[in-house]
Amino acid sequence: MGTSKYPLAHETTRDAVLAAMEVGFRHFDTAALYGSEPPLGEAVAEAVRRGLVASREEVFITSKLWCTQCHPHLVLPALRESLRKLQVEYVDLYLIHLPVSLKPGPPAFPAKREDAVPFDFEGVWREMEECHRLGLAKAIGVSNFTTGHLDKILAAATVPPAVNQVEMNPAWQQRKLRAYCAEKGIHVAAYSPLGGQRWSGSEGNAVLESEVLAEIAKARGKSIAQIALRWIYEQGVSPIVKSFSKERLKQNLDIFDWELTDDDLIKIAQIPQKKIVKTADGIFSTEGEFTSVDLSDIEILEE
Repeated sequence: MGTSKYPLAHETTRDAVLAAMEVGFRHFDTAALYGSEPPLGEAVAEAVRRGLVASREEVFITSKLWCTQCHPHLVLPALRESLRKLQVEYVDLYLIHLPVSLKPGPPAFPAKREDAVPFDFEGVWREMEECHRLGLAKAIGVSNFTTGHLDKILAAATVPPAVNQVEMNPAWQQRKLRAYCAEKGIHVAAYSPLGGQRWSGSEGNAVLESEVLAEIAKARGKSIAQIALRWIYEQGVSPIVKSFSKERLKQNLDIFDWELTDDDLIKIAQIPQKKIVKTADGIFSTEGEFTSVDLSDIEILEE
């Protein structure tokens, strides 16, 4: 279950996480940027108190290092701050949020283009490995990394990334990246598995409004969301789906006792592909110039 929501509502987020645990969710995805670490931590502590889970060890928590902290000397302090907010002694998975480094300072969104600085892949990853060595992160990985970015990490890595969390759904299938990650032993996790939130008003949602998925859903007696999530699951990928509705949370888990047919998979493979989240328009202000990095070095779009 993903926990990013703008604007953040602390109590709503905490209650949604508790509802998710009640219906069976055990993996929760947060990030320093989201501001959802405190309510997630409260929900986990409350779930233990209520006996919804036997202990914190039953819950898998992922958090992420934001771009302003993608500097070797800031990695460990950033994780320690996330642990403080989560009220836990470790995270199960700690990810570099983006292959982007911004000047140190409070997170600002959108970021100024002139604040982008060259990314020290070797130095930052060495400190991620230190987080792992200290037991503060049971596993370490990346998010929004292309094959080119992963090449740079793997060239420096003693501990390779366990996970690459990327935008993936039937309308953006990430075939090249998934093949690369499979070869390198990197597990893929999918955010925006139902089409994401960054749509300009007229474009609609290429997943939830897909005629192909609607046809399959009708034939199978399932929702379009369930077809999309089942497809991701059958690719060996972990979908990170966000809903604060208990009924939809239940539906999102109801994907394990049935399968898509070969015909379904062929139809889904032919859905037109379009990526929504791109570095320049997703993270940076439209004003200003990149003065110390080239956009091609930080772009997260990969055909």
